[in-house]
Amino acid sequence: MIVDRQGRRFRNLRVSLTSACNYACTYCVPDGKRLVAAQDELSAEAMARGVAYLIESAGIERLRITGGEPLVSPKLETFMREVSVLGLEDISLTTNGQLLVRKLPVLVSAGIARLNVSLDTLDPGAFRSIARGGDLATVLEGMAQASAAGIRIKVNMVPLRGQNLDQVLPLLDYCLERGYELRFIELMRMGHLARDSNAFLQQFVSLQQLLDVIGERYEYLQADAPVDATAIRYQIPGQGYFGVIANESVPFCRTCSRLRLSSTGWLHGCLSSSNRHYIGDLLDKPRHQALPALQRLLVKALGDKQEVAFSGGATVMKIIGG
Repeated sequence: MIVDRQGRRFRNLRVSLTSACNYACTYCVPDGKRLVAAQDELSAEAMARGVAYLIESAGIERLRITGGEPLVSPKLETFMREVSVLGLEDISLTTNGQLLVRKLPVLVSAGIARLNVSLDTLDPGAFRSIARGGDLATVLEGMAQASAAGIRIKVNMVPLRGQNLDQVLPLLDYCLERGYELRFIELMRMGHLARDSNAFLQQFVSLQQLLDVIGERYEYLQADAPVDATAIRYQIPGQGYFGVIANESVPFCRTCSRLRLSSTGWLHGCLSSSNRHYIGDLLDKPRHQALPALQRLLVKALGDKQEVAFSGGATVMKIIGG
């Protein structure tokens, strides 16, 4: 097992199935262009083999399938079928929900029990302005059908000053009424926002600002969360829970257990580091040759982690997964 001097190790793997996305959210891509699949993306079989090798080499316990938008990938069904037999404690998926109704049978048959759905507003006009694609009603229907199928729903919202701050309470109301858990995610200094501090500061909404807004309507208590959780979790007694991933306000780097594998075969140990480590060539090698080389790369990837706080990263989030 690979452990650093702060006692951190990789437990949670996030796999970007594809860099392609049918949205072009303002906080993710600055030019409004939808990202397409990279020409050198790994096959579903190679990516599943990578997951298997990482389980053995790093002790990965939990997998989240991300993108881009994973539901647009033709690799989805094959990849999910192959990783579902690897003995992981948990497999979940993050999606913008636009194709959720269409792909729900695939998710149900693969045994997916948890979904994170990115949704920044309940206002159709603001939805189109922020996502620059998609249809709000279709997303809401997908969430409803997934919940009815027994899948637990978390909703991810990025509050943005001047764009959707007025949606914090409506979206929280909506989620509490339906048994979804809402996660507010502080804006991150990623991609173009890492280079343009003014644009970041103009849109950024802090943990305390969020709690002030929520406190106008609800009384809440801080709830327990796993030691390596990214979210600070709160309970609204008798109604439900919400959380805040307060990357800027309350950094969680000291307990981070996350490792990311891109669709093109690169390992990223930290979002705040430009370092990456290529494993695509190892996935064609037999296990006895691949694992020692992979462990050496994992030591480097773990060494890329920040010791205290996230300091920003130039990589576009869609390239390496949320």
